[in-house]
Amino acid sequence: MKRESFQSRLGFILVSAGCAIGIGNVWKFPYVAGENGGGIFVLFYLIFLAIMGVPVLTMELAVGRASRKSAVQGYKALEKPGSKWHIHGWFCIIGCYLLMMYYTTVSGWMLNYCVKFASGAFNDIDSAGVDTVFREMLANPGEMMFFMGLTVIFGFLVCNGGLKNGLERVNKVMMLCLLGLIILLALHSLTLSGAGEGLRFYLFPDIQRAAESGLGKIITAAMNQAFFTLSLGIAAMEVFGSYMSKNNSLTGESIRICCLDTFVALMSGLIIFPACFSFNVQPDQGPSLIFITLPKVFINMTGGRLWGTLFFLFMTFASFSTVTAVFENLLASCIDNFGWTRKKSVITNCIFILIASLPCLLGYNVLSGVRLIGGRDILDSEDFIVSNLLLPLGSLVYLLFCVSKWGWGFDNYLRETNTGEGLKMPRALKYYFQFVLPVLILVILIQGLL
Repeated sequence: MKRESFQSRLGFILVSAGCAIGIGNVWKFPYVAGENGGGIFVLFYLIFLAIMGVPVLTMELAVGRASRKSAVQGYKALEKPGSKWHIHGWFCIIGCYLLMMYYTTVSGWMLNYCVKFASGAFNDIDSAGVDTVFREMLANPGEMMFFMGLTVIFGFLVCNGGLKNGLERVNKVMMLCLLGLIILLALHSLTLSGAGEGLRFYLFPDIQRAAESGLGKIITAAMNQAFFTLSLGIAAMEVFGSYMSKNNSLTGESIRICCLDTFVALMSGLIIFPACFSFNVQPDQGPSLIFITLPKVFINMTGGRLWGTLFFLFMTFASFSTVTAVFENLLASCIDNFGWTRKKSVITNCIFILIASLPCLLGYNVLSGVRLIGGRDILDSEDFIVSNLLLPLGSLVYLLFCVSKWGWGFDNYLRETNTGEGLKMPRALKYYFQFVLPVLILVILIQGLL
């Protein structure tokens, strides 16, 4: 059966960037930047994105484009006879399932809050009432199940339409709306009374705050953020490489994806910090920033119901673009490995994800006493396995497969990466890829496990 391909280059870039752009861009990047000296952190982040993120992204895309297959079959098509690199492909698939077992719940929260703001649920409540809304949502498995179910069912319906008529068509519109919304929200935040103070905290290099954090901490924080922002290592990007044309070089396309991802991360800070400083609200880390801190800002803002609705619509688009992209990877894996039709893959995976997402969802109510890895709850344990283990370890495997003589080999990787018009990957980077980049990824892996 002939492999589907993207209808347009814009479609590929928007869908791939949509996979990378997620919840972490919005709450994690601004907070970590502010905590680690503002502009100094941003500078290091951009450096590490260029020297780590872009190279590993080209490798995932190269394996996909050269093989025209998803994870397992992609390795099998390119590996030397008798070698076992394809075993990692199964871990990639497990990683994608694990990611969707908790990400769909959080995506459901975003949709839920968009509906709450639009319907006026936050009208006439105080700051304590905002805390209560979040607690009551977590305590209500039926409510969370409804919005998680909507996310999963609609996500698979999009993918059921195929690559061009489903994923590409919907994500194109959604990503363009997302970019429009984020610019509108950032411009609005910049008009607030305390915007200047928020901007200084976020973007201006603060030597004193940097000294308090320590240069080593800032560098490792920037390295972590640059690496994890692209969701590399579980073949989430490889599948889009398998749908690409050979018209454009992979280095240029990878840089475009990284630029879009970084634009959303930077603009998120322009929304959050001016707003928080204008209303004297301390920006906190983690889910509390999105679901407690920002709603407290919106309820005190003129037109807060509108701005809150638009913000959570933007968040819904950001999370849903990742959900549909990873669903496509799961479907492609079933089609490639088991010879299933797209329809059978959609129905089977939809039922499985609906059931597999329940433990995370129930971890805040019925199963709230369950503690797994290092005393973490179910969601945090699932996230730990994906973010701290499977992403860095998987990226290291892709890297070694592409640059070592035991894998696909550097020459084959370079030839595929540089096929097409656009920016080329220099051959001079061979020894950096073989000896320095693996060490940097190992640092992230060890740090995450510690």
